Amino acid sequence: MPIEVCVLASGSDGNATYIRSGSTAILIDAGLSLKELSRRLSLIDVEPRSLDAVAITHEHIDHVRSIGPLSRRHRVPVFTNDATARASTLRAQCADTLERFTTGSPFEVGRLRLRPFPVPHDAAETVGFSVSDGRVNVGVATDLGSVTLEVRDGLSNCDALVLESNHDESMLMEGPYPPFLKERVSGPHGHLSNAAAGALIESVFHGGLRYLVLAHISRINNVPSLTVKTARRALGRSGSDVLVSVGRHDMIGEIITM
Repeated sequence: MPIEVCVLASGSDGNATYIRSGSTAILIDAGLSLKELSRRLSLIDVEPRSLDAVAITHEHIDHVRSIGPLSRRHRVPVFTNDATARASTLRAQCADTLERFTTGSPFEVGRLRLRPFPVPHDAAETVGFSVSDGRVNVGVATDLGSVTLEVRDGLSNCDALVLESNHDESMLMEGPYPPFLKERVSGPHGHLSNAAAGALIESVFHGGLRYLVLAHISRINNVPSLTVKTARRALGRSGSDVLVSVGRHDMIGEIITM
């Protein structure tokens, strides 16, 4: 039974990644409006009511924008850790559909096993996810300011990887952001630079990695071609067969089938 992955949106305007194995379908985050999320799902012939769960990485609005309407209208269970629930309005918005997970402890949704791991970001308790159907492993980490042992462990042995490559360091420092925002983005709890993403890719690369999606790319402080160039350099000759793409804010990505 193949597993499918599609980045529906990635960036500061909204984030959502669709993963399906057999009859089980989930989202990692739902940061678009419900109308726009539904439209993008329709492009891959998916109805919101068919979702078995939404798993939340953290409480920032570009990751949870449609959680309340989605869960109430379509009765979709929402999985989050307790710190994120407390730091947000999720408990009020999803009173009847909210499920809790413990960061570091795997949980199951139908055919899929999700393992949330901690990532450094300026929210209550941000996580990335390793998602597996027992045959294929998908890693998702889209908001992290630095790389830790937990991050490397969470993203190891992936067949597909959705990874933040947010900014070019020179473009950020020379760009229009005010100093406090430059400090936040480049700090250890901000967003991952191209260079840091490249170093992480190099450290977790293995022969089974088949797909790499570069995500949460800044429209002001980055250029997609730079992210791809850095990633390709990190993959080297051994990773020449890895299919590299970019997650977009304005359109869905390709459906990855493994």
